[in-house]
Amino acid sequence: MATRSPLGSLFDGDGLPPADDLPWYVAPLPRWLENFGLHLAALIALVNLVGTAFGFWYYGFQPYPLSTPLITGQLAGEPLAVWPLVPDSPVATMFIGLALGLWWLGRPNEYVNAVAFFGCLKLGLWTPYVLTVFSEGFLAETPLPMYAFLFGSHLLMAVEAFLLHRFSEFPVRAVFVAVVWYGLNDLVDYFVPVIGTPHHTLVPGQLYDAGLGGFTHPSGLHYPAAAGAVVLTVAATFLALATRVGKLEADRDRRGR
Repeated sequence: MATRSPLGSLFDGDGLPPADDLPWYVAPLPRWLENFGLHLAALIALVNLVGTAFGFWYYGFQPYPLSTPLITGQLAGEPLAVWPLVPDSPVATMFIGLALGLWWLGRPNEYVNAVAFFGCLKLGLWTPYVLTVFSEGFLAETPLPMYAFLFGSHLLMAVEAFLLHRFSEFPVRAVFVAVVWYGLNDLVDYFVPVIGTPHHTLVPGQLYDAGLGGFTHPSGLHYPAAAGAVVLTVAATFLALATRVGKLEADRDRRGR
């Protein structure tokens, strides 16, 4: 009898949560890719947590190298009270790392799953969007390898988001928590800053202004960034709730057989 290679077993669904028959737009990944990602959940979780550490370093928390200030970059120009709302991508990778890790340990958490889905989908697409819209400014300030890394790694975050439906039901209460968190982020990032000026991730052309107590936000930079963020928050809400509906319908169909 023929036996499967260990590599081939990474692409099948043995030992994984069954895949519901969901609409393509809430489960766009091929089944083999979902299986591959879930079989490697522990490794992917670890990679995301390493990415979280790099992300905080990128935003300005730099214990290494010792020759630089501990706090620099955007964090140095933001009030301490809003720091939890500033490094959006590192927080998103932290939550997807936690979501996959908790599932792998047999202790999945619906609230973590929902926040991870929103964060990875939103930041995974918003960052390539602004890297494209403001490509001239980014490429003038960012070495091409780093630009390509930021672009590609964030797109992979969006891909990761679509693994979560395999072990999450996306209950409305959990989606509500995610909407509140990312709605609050949009509010203080673009519309009603808590302290100083809006707190979204910097794009080229923004400068620190001590008189403002924060960074400048020229309309030509601010409005496109805001539009992308709000559209993606709405899209994440729709997709999370559509996943919930799709799972309920799939369960109803199973019971009716």
